[in-house]
Amino acid sequence: GLNATFARGTPYAGSLGLISQSGAICTAMLDWARPNKVGFSSVVSLGGSTDVDFGEIIDYLVEDAKTEHILLYIEGVRSARRFVSALRAAARVKPVIVQKVGRHPAGSRAAVSHTGAIVGLDDVFDAVVKRAGVVRVNTIGQMVAAAQALAAHVRPQGDRLAVVTNGGGPGVMAADRAADLGIPLAQLAAGTFAALQPALPAHWSHGNPLDLIGDADAARYRAAVSACLADEGVDGVLAILTPQAMTEPTAAAQAVIEAAKGSSKPVLACWMGEEQTAAARRSLAQARIPVFRTPDPAVEMFGHLSSFFRNQRALLQTPGPVAAQGAPDLATARAIVEAALAERREVLSEMESKALLAAFRIPIANTVVARSAHEAMLIAGETGFPVAMKIDSPEITHKSDVNGVRLNVGSAQAVQDTWQSIVDDTKRLRPQARINGVTVEPMVRRTHGRELMIGVIRDPVFGPAIVFGTGGTAVEVHRDRAVALPPLNRFLIADMIRGTRVAKLLGAFRRMPPVDMAALEEILLRVSELVCELPALLELDVNPLIADETGAVAVDARVVLRPGPAPRDRYGHMAIHPYPAHLVSTWQPGAGPPITLRPIRPEDAEMEQEFVKRLSPETRYFRFMDTLRELTPQMLARFTQIDYDREMAFVATVQDKGRETEIGVARYVANPDGESCECALVIADGWQRRGLGRRMMEQLIAVARARGLRSMIGHVLAENRGMLQLCLSLGFAIGDSP
Repeated sequence: GLNATFARGTPYAGSLGLISQSGAICTAMLDWARPNKVGFSSVVSLGGSTDVDFGEIIDYLVEDAKTEHILLYIEGVRSARRFVSALRAAARVKPVIVQKVGRHPAGSRAAVSHTGAIVGLDDVFDAVVKRAGVVRVNTIGQMVAAAQALAAHVRPQGDRLAVVTNGGGPGVMAADRAADLGIPLAQLAAGTFAALQPALPAHWSHGNPLDLIGDADAARYRAAVSACLADEGVDGVLAILTPQAMTEPTAAAQAVIEAAKGSSKPVLACWMGEEQTAAARRSLAQARIPVFRTPDPAVEMFGHLSSFFRNQRALLQTPGPVAAQGAPDLATARAIVEAALAERREVLSEMESKALLAAFRIPIANTVVARSAHEAMLIAGETGFPVAMKIDSPEITHKSDVNGVRLNVGSAQAVQDTWQSIVDDTKRLRPQARINGVTVEPMVRRTHGRELMIGVIRDPVFGPAIVFGTGGTAVEVHRDRAVALPPLNRFLIADMIRGTRVAKLLGAFRRMPPVDMAALEEILLRVSELVCELPALLELDVNPLIADETGAVAVDARVVLRPGPAPRDRYGHMAIHPYPAHLVSTWQPGAGPPITLRPIRPEDAEMEQEFVKRLSPETRYFRFMDTLRELTPQMLARFTQIDYDREMAFVATVQDKGRETEIGVARYVANPDGESCECALVIADGWQRRGLGRRMMEQLIAVARARGLRSMIGHVLAENRGMLQLCLSLGFAIGDSP
């Protein structure tokens, strides 16, 4: 009941938790909420905080049973790992809506001066939001609409929208806005058309949007909304009404309310106009159906909430840092980086950059530096004509700016002349630049090649981010790029590629065969791997990467390093902790089968459920202190979709008839103090008293200690004597739990 904000009055109690870096936004939201009957569980205004940040408060709201939905107004983030970790933990159990300001340079400067926080690149923040499984809105109006929808328990399970209207124009407006936002209009099933035929006039639109014609009465609205909600191909319905002479807005609103009752699919309403529709809008609002005055914001709100569903799929992805096909040569890669930093060089030469890519199994065009025109001629003769020649200078990022790239050089004399010409042009245009020489490489000729770009940028807040898009010399003009946070897997990569305009050119068109997508995805996996394992990487630019039906090859590459001490945590430079594959181990207990001990993954959910089902009632009771028979979907998600930065769960598995079977699990979860954690252990009945529990606890304790945690606490029932004996032997102190 405490109000320590600048807002007057007390808001209604409710299910929304609001965290804002602006006191003014808090007071505006609270002033709007009371007349709209929207209640809050907690409202927290951070202001210019010195210590408490979003991460701690999000964690609090996740644990708060009264908070069902979380709204965030963000100007800047300080602790990226804590923020992303808390956001991902929250989104697994509660919808989260984010408004982030400072999207443009002027706004960013204002945000920095206002909060003292560092503001990262806006497209990187979009990637954070998407990967965390939350939804971003761009205006306070959209946040208010989202808050209203969440308070009304609107829960879309997909993004296929059906539009029901009594006017063609508003229906087209809704369809256009849906197309703008990438929201597909639902394809109605044959059974839905059959159900609608007797209820609608012969000349209704026979498609989506469903135009019920201007004289539509309440019965038509009831039939149309009911039929759409019953259609398995429909995820939500937007009902639109314009006040025409033969319209009864309030009766039609009541019909929509009745049709929506009992359906788990969201129904939105847009009753246009004012004088004739005001009472109908009040009826819809009282029935907890979000209602709007125009179609656009209604479609936008459905898009925001359905994107929560889409983003949840990204949240479930926990890729490892290492690709499946052949381990990288980490020793060579680290040696290249360390040698450059030892020489106080931050920019690798093209040869070093390509050697780094080659160490991660990324196909490259072999390159040799020629220090003289004669040497260039000899290298070209060995390589085979024609060749490509480029200036090699650490000060020159864009070689074409100094006329430093020549292609299709076809003879020995031409190579010598070109070498001299490139050097002369560079000295004339950039007299201060150091020139190492001119690189000579085979001319990559691919008739069906597409020029692409893969890069890495280092956001000042969220660390490394991977960029993919159109390549070539006009990359800044095209500005066609998608950004994703590493680590990546094939699901995330496919989603990333789809987010670019160049994606349409990668398939077959005219006489061009489709690009080898598996090869392209493999290179992006390798770049993700490189980012994970090389914390000194500041920037990477592979442009062009030429891809065709036979594969892909990096023609040019540039790597920029960031000097400084390595992070204490192996993946401390990343906002999202990758799957800790280095913690996978094998244990051979005497004469028994080999046991794999590894961190848990989201795809282990079915195996985890079966493991709990097979436990004896006593073992289940000892572990959960309850008589449950199987894990609920929420518990299963919580146990398998973990954040390795704040918790760890090891599963012990054996091969049983060619199938991986779980025989034990040990886990800890860090407490908010950052120094202690709570642990739990359960071993399958047939594997108890064979040393597995001790082995798993020792491994768990070692990882917790390496994470900087100082104490571990476990709650054990007094009658669970076996667990108490194990804890004593491991050095735990036993005492009564308060």
